[in-house]
Amino acid sequence: MAASMAAGSCRAWGGCRGQRMLRLLRGLCSGARHPSADGETHFGFQTVSETEKGQKVHQVFENVAKKYDLMNDSMSLGIHRVWKDILLHQMNPYPGTQLLDVAGGTGDIAFRFINYVRSQREHQVRQKLRSHQNLSWQEITQLYHEEEHQSLGGSHVVVCDINREMLKVGKQKSQRLGYAEGLSWVLGDAEELPFSDDSFDIYTIAFGIRNVTHVDQALQEAYRILKPGGRFLCLEFSHVNNPFISSLYDLYSFQVIPVLGEVIAGDWKSYQYLVESIRRFPAQEEFKEMIEDAGFLKVEYQNLGSGIVAIHSGFKL
Repeated sequence: MAASMAAGSCRAWGGCRGQRMLRLLRGLCSGARHPSADGETHFGFQTVSETEKGQKVHQVFENVAKKYDLMNDSMSLGIHRVWKDILLHQMNPYPGTQLLDVAGGTGDIAFRFINYVRSQREHQVRQKLRSHQNLSWQEITQLYHEEEHQSLGGSHVVVCDINREMLKVGKQKSQRLGYAEGLSWVLGDAEELPFSDDSFDIYTIAFGIRNVTHVDQALQEAYRILKPGGRFLCLEFSHVNNPFISSLYDLYSFQVIPVLGEVIAGDWKSYQYLVESIRRFPAQEEFKEMIEDAGFLKVEYQNLGSGIVAIHSGFKL
């Protein structure tokens, strides 16, 4: 049984080498990849069973879904929008890119992706027209008309989230903002994605991976569903590297954010958990090693806001 489990996992971990591969396979054979349902983990600063954590996290996002965007703006003073823009510019997707955005329920990354690809596509069309100076105005009009129906150049983004309420909010938002082309919504678990191997060019997860019970398993799934050459990008709260900023950040996090949660969303406990979950998430270097252990190469990270958040990037090569 152990041997078959290890063999079945080689497909997802094809990039692992040397001692890292041996360490991973030993972990598999000992059952580390599939902990027992009654194993212990953390929910914020509490110690709970793994099953209980999944239920509690699900309830948190059921509670906050309707006020999620408003609370993000309030807690970060709108800076989360800049961080997500930086993520898209680092991604730099081209027309035709297939993106999977995990834990992306309200659509922030998906909508930015669509806007970015549309902009790239429009640039391509302008360049194409400039290279055909001898076209008649009828031919130019026809070309523009044809390109209007291919504004994403074949690109598609799938938003996958485990929470129905978050997806519901995202779908309503997409209808209100006019996003329809090249966009799908799928209910799914980051630890067991409902997609085939080698399906996507890019995998993103923004402010979601710290809520996953088995982060290593989610990383393995990210590796599995990416095409060879595909890219993993994670935007997540991390560890502040400036002592003064760290003290201010802790004060704001524990004394202000739960109060905002109570005032705006009527939910102190959910936002107390979100603050605690940030402190329990691995530091930048440790998370980098976890990504490498899942098989990714060329793994690096960029700190934003002195490490308040970090963007981790890796490739399936």
